[in-house]
This record gives sequence, structure tokens and C-alpha cells, in this order.
Amino acid sequence: MPRTQNKDNFIDKTFTVMADLIVKMMPINDKAKRAYVYYRDGLSAQNAGDYAEALENYEESLKLEESPFDRSETLKNMAIIYMSNGDEDLALDTYQRALDQNSNQPSCLKNMGLIYEKRGRTAQEAGLQDEADQLFDRAADVWTQAVRLYPGGYLDIENWLKTTGRSNIDVYF
Repeated sequence: MPRTQNKDNFIDKTFTVMADLIVKMMPINDKAKRAYVYYRDGLSAQNAGDYAEALENYEESLKLEESPFDRSETLKNMAIIYMSNGDEDLALDTYQRALDQNSNQPSCLKNMGLIYEKRGRTAQEAGLQDEADQLFDRAADVWTQAVRLYPGGYLDIENWLKTTGRSNIDVYF
């Protein structure tokens, strides 16, 4: 049974029925509608913590979806799952794929920076300062892009950029 039909309460069931009706009436082709239903089911599974089911639905959505914007959202959600599961290399690759579809995704850049910064701290703790500096610089590069796309949205990142000396820009807009 699809996740959207497996709701426990009246409000969720009602919302799902309404959403299904709206999707059926949308002036888009059947393929795009099916892609959306897979995406919606993937998002529902992801929110419920069922990452395997979410990834299956997202993969099916990607097979059908033609819109670069919608594909980028699906890829971003997949990358979040990979990141949560500790598969940082796959997360980085998937975030990049999302950015290739839609470069206006500051959250992808922010999360990529989190991975690089974490790896930098790990290298630093292991006494590998040159490697740490390279990773911190990569974090700074993607975070600078993120902050430029979303000024004021990532104040902690702006502070990190300033306090580490990796930014000489005071205002990002």
C-alpha cells in the first residue's frame, strides 16, 4: 500500500484525498503527475524516518520527472538522507547533481560545507593541518556561495567565515 494511503488519522486521510484530487486536476501530463506522487510519497516516508522507502520513491520520481527544478528538489532530499546515513561522499555527489539541475539551492551548498568543515575538523584532530586547511577552504568556498544566495540566512556560517579569516566580505548582498 502506498504511504499516502497508509494514514492513521482523519486529518491525514482527508489531506491525502484532497491532495490526490488536486493532482488529478492539475493541467500537467500524466508522467509529471506520477513523478509528483512518487516525490510526495518519498517525502512522507522521509519525514517518517523510513529512508529506504523514501529513496525508492525518489528514484522512481527521478525516472519520470523532466523539470530540472523538481529534479533538483528530489536530489536534494536524497542527499539529505545520504548525509543522515553517514554516506558523505554520496551526499556530496548528490548535492552536486542537484546544483547541476538548479544552481539556486543555498541549502545544498550549506550542507556540502558542513561535510567539508566536519572533515576539516577530523583532519585537524588527527594532526593533518594541511589537509584540514584544504577542507576548510572548500567549506568556505561553498558557504560563501550559499550566503550570497541567501544573505542573512546563515548567520552562523557568516560568523565562521569571518572568524576563521576565510572571508573579507562584510555584507553578502
